[in-house]
Amino acid sequence: METIRKIRCAYQRDGKSIRQIARDFHLARNTVKKVLRGEATEFLYARTEQPLPKLRAYEDALLARLAADADLPRRDRRTAQVLFEELQREGFAGGYDSVRRYVQKWRRRTEGQPATAYIPLTFDAGDAYQFDWSHEWVELGGVPVKVKVAHFRLCHSRMFFCVAYHRESLEMLLDAHGRAFAFFGGSCRRGIYDNLKTVVTKILLGKDRTFNRRFQQLASHYLVEPVACTPAAGWEKGQVENQVQFMRGRLFTPRLKCADLAELNGWLSDRCRTLAAGHRHPEDRDRTVAAVFAEEQPRLLHVPVPFDGYKDVPVRISTTSLVAYDANRYSVQATAVGRPALLRAFAERIVVVQDGVVIADHPRHFGRHQVVYDPWHYLSVLERKPGALRNGAPFREWELPASLLAVREALGRHADGDRQFVGILGAVPTYGLEAVAAACAEALTLRVPSREVVLTLLGRTQDAPALPACDLPAHLPILQTPPVANCQRYDVLLAGGGGYVTR
Repeated sequence: METIRKIRCAYQRDGKSIRQIARDFHLARNTVKKVLRGEATEFLYARTEQPLPKLRAYEDALLARLAADADLPRRDRRTAQVLFEELQREGFAGGYDSVRRYVQKWRRRTEGQPATAYIPLTFDAGDAYQFDWSHEWVELGGVPVKVKVAHFRLCHSRMFFCVAYHRESLEMLLDAHGRAFAFFGGSCRRGIYDNLKTVVTKILLGKDRTFNRRFQQLASHYLVEPVACTPAAGWEKGQVENQVQFMRGRLFTPRLKCADLAELNGWLSDRCRTLAAGHRHPEDRDRTVAAVFAEEQPRLLHVPVPFDGYKDVPVRISTTSLVAYDANRYSVQATAVGRPALLRAFAERIVVVQDGVVIADHPRHFGRHQVVYDPWHYLSVLERKPGALRNGAPFREWELPASLLAVREALGRHADGDRQFVGILGAVPTYGLEAVAAACAEALTLRVPSREVVLTLLGRTQDAPALPACDLPAHLPILQTPPVANCQRYDVLLAGGGGYVTR
């Protein structure tokens, strides 16, 4: 550019000839003529072939990976960063930019999709967060499983959080919010969502929505105003949409392998903190996402008590003391049969309540057609039908202390052995399982394993259970003279006397 300026000035301003200009600047006369005949002030060199000195040896490996990913859905394809890291493990010593440019050119040439323009958005600290779901493949206990991942993103600091579930139902949504706000240390004033069925029950005119009742309780608890996007307008929450792709490439490619869902979620939480500490903020390039989040955190809304994220479902208790939910059945107290109950479905637990009293509490199962028993729920039935102890389904894999099992085996030689053992089990609600197991162990030591001996030992070694306090009715008269114990009254009665003497 500087040489072009000097040639033009020397010819048009100073009146020098082409021959003299070529001699002064050590240029060919054709080059001088090219500058003077055109109006260009800059000559650009367009390279027809990129040399790729370091990437050339790995070009075939990179092309093979790109061709393999081309047949996969877009969300399962490896990002340029992942491809760069894979090439580095094979010995590639070049930079990331060369791989990124090569991947962009290849995809632009093969896909040829036009770009779309968007309007950039800006948010104040603590103003809003965005939420979305994604489906990812992982290995849990060596089995491939498709998990549903809840994504949260603070719009100001770009801080992110991910948690995985087996379902995408309402109770999972509620639990995910509780975990996210605990991770962030607070909530925002607004939450931006898709029109999910677990969030929006009816789409009205414009931005008006009818939100799910239980979700509204969550929003009220955390002081959040929910905002639903326009249908089919995902760019209104573009940050979390980009986060889904980013997390899929950085966390779920290649496929993760964990023992269970708890281990997976612990690893995801740690990785979110690690990525935030090393990822630069897209607007404030001098600071990381974690640094900006540290400034935003005091502006979040802090609610000290977490929301109890469960879904209420009225259930019917069958005659076999079972309730059904999500294609599985769970046992409840047998004394609750015949009356309505309320099932509270948590993300990881199933709780059944009747008249305000918890009658069942089970870990949640996510298979299908499984029956989850708690044998202690059927104790009242066993007292009436002790023979069911042998073939009853709830008792087939009953894990009892070794001393109780030894006593059961010893009582098996008696005709009424089942009834005696059920009598021993009936003492567990009163004295506790550990005390009954200790009494059984002592009875085995004495070589007299029986119900009477075990109950006698419990009565000797354990304090009698405290009786509930009895409140006297208000209409009874108050005793003015307390009675005095006097055994001579019985002597007088035995002697045939009609009166007694007090001393």
